[in-house]
Amino acid sequence: MRPNRWGKRFCHNRDGIGESSLATYQPKEANRRSCTALCTVDALFLNRRLATMQTSAFTRSDTLFGMLLTIFLFVKSDIKTTLIPITIFSVSSAPLCTPHRIVPVVWWIFLHLLQFDTSNQIQDVEEDAKNKPIRPLPAGLISLRHAIILRWGLVPACWIISILHGGPVLFSSVALVLFTILYNELQAHRHWLTKNVVTAIGFASFEIGGTLIAGCDASHMDAAACLSVAISTAVFATTIHTQDFKDEEGDRLTGRMTLPIVSPQLGRASVLPLLAFWSIAVSFVWELTWAYSILLLCFSVLIGVRFLLLRSRAADQTSFLLYNVWLSAVHMLPGYWRYLQYQDPFLK
Repeated sequence: MRPNRWGKRFCHNRDGIGESSLATYQPKEANRRSCTALCTVDALFLNRRLATMQTSAFTRSDTLFGMLLTIFLFVKSDIKTTLIPITIFSVSSAPLCTPHRIVPVVWWIFLHLLQFDTSNQIQDVEEDAKNKPIRPLPAGLISLRHAIILRWGLVPACWIISILHGGPVLFSSVALVLFTILYNELQAHRHWLTKNVVTAIGFASFEIGGTLIAGCDASHMDAAACLSVAISTAVFATTIHTQDFKDEEGDRLTGRMTLPIVSPQLGRASVLPLLAFWSIAVSFVWELTWAYSILLLCFSVLIGVRFLLLRSRAADQTSFLLYNVWLSAVHMLPGYWRYLQYQDPFLK
């Protein structure tokens, strides 16, 4: 095989012969063949090395993508139920100091949500295989051992991120980790009463941390923000069982005593009056106009009627999605109230 130009130059330079002497130098046939063989070996080695480097790059890229996909699937089902509503709540209740504060708010909530979700999903893998097979553990994207390492490794990570924002945010983070352990490892989620109470307090920890970071002073919440957290905690405690209807089959498999299992009629019938009550209550607290109050009330009635009459798993998933839209609307009301306070008194 005739060597290429680069290989030829490399081979002749190996013999100490400069490029300018190629025209006059005539090596013997044996030397020419030896040089050609060496150049061919060098070229093959170089091509193989380049192929190995490309394969390694693709492997690293695939590994990174797999890690990001695994993290996303851990929190996917809670993006619409936790990440978005609590971000809206934090920005509305603080109020938001500057638009740049949204990024650390979302990051703090996301990291703590990932900490909770990994803790939750290593507890009942068989339930997820039944209800949510796309999650990382039943899908085989991560082993149980590595999920446990990730779960406990996230705890100090959450605390380090929190302490950068000050002591009150760190306190919220510690409280959230403790309630996560109570909910998952100590199995407070097994009974509907403890499940609802611990979930509500856990959400309050989320909200306090996010609100503190969103505000200009991460060490203080004003009276309106504190009232927002109190109302939101009460709303969660009394209505969060709406998330259990779509998971009833998997909950029965694992022996959970959620309200849809213990008392399905009461659980479904309670949604309508509870949502209607809170719609009226927050309308008065945050001084909504009659038009907005009626709109919020009608939407809550629609959701309650759906839970009462439409009982398939697909219908319950849609109803729960609508519930989260209603909840996000409720979370925006403190921001609406603050907007009114900043207006000219003659325009109110």
